[in-house]
Amino acid sequence: MATVIAVTSGKGGTGKTSLVGAVGSCLAALDHPTLCIDMDVGLRNLDLALGLSDRALMDFTDVMEGRCSLERAVVEHPQIRGLYLLTAPFSLSEQFSESKLEALLTQAREKFRYILLDSPAGLGEGFRLAALSCDRAIVVSTADASALRDAQRTVTELGRFKVEDIHLVVNRVQRKLLHQLGATIDDAMNTAGLPLLGVVPEDPQVSLAANQGYPLILRSSKGAAIGYRNIALRIEGRRVPVMRIK
Repeated sequence: MATVIAVTSGKGGTGKTSLVGAVGSCLAALDHPTLCIDMDVGLRNLDLALGLSDRALMDFTDVMEGRCSLERAVVEHPQIRGLYLLTAPFSLSEQFSESKLEALLTQAREKFRYILLDSPAGLGEGFRLAALSCDRAIVVSTADASALRDAQRTVTELGRFKVEDIHLVVNRVQRKLLHQLGATIDDAMNTAGLPLLGVVPEDPQVSLAANQGYPLILRSSKGAAIGYRNIALRIEGRRVPVMRIK
């Protein structure tokens, strides 16, 4: 059965889009057909995280308005079988409604095992539509106090939309900074009020891979790549130890 996962963050800069691209890549590599949908209208960057910036010609509004089929609009990655992207438009000329998104996702559920919604940062319309359409949600935060406060507010808003299956990913973790703050991952979980899905270390390979036009798992098997793979395994339902940040 297909699962729609909204990946959200209370603020920008948490690495949410990088996480969508990397976890989506890992799920596809684990033999699950996976569709990543960029919902950040006007500020889309998921194509860069997936290395598909020159291939995505159609966007989700083309499907919603019947200008092309879902099969024509999605782009499969040339090196990771089963990994697909449906990009966002640069602007909206039509109304982006709940009913149109739900119709699109109904089609997608028939073709994919996992559908990851890269929700815009913040609590605007894109976030609302993602929250209304998902089966579960992942809130992405860094370990700093302002990001965790915003994550806590995001959890409250997801609750308003009746999203019950919500987990936290603490991303871009710097062990040295945690020590200086006297903080732990348990502190982050307590502040956000969420169970932990995974921990990902700060890793320059993430931005390097994106700038070179490759998904992270094609360029690295260490650091953040391990954290993202562990998250994908937990989404599958496997029991995997939380990554230790060294």
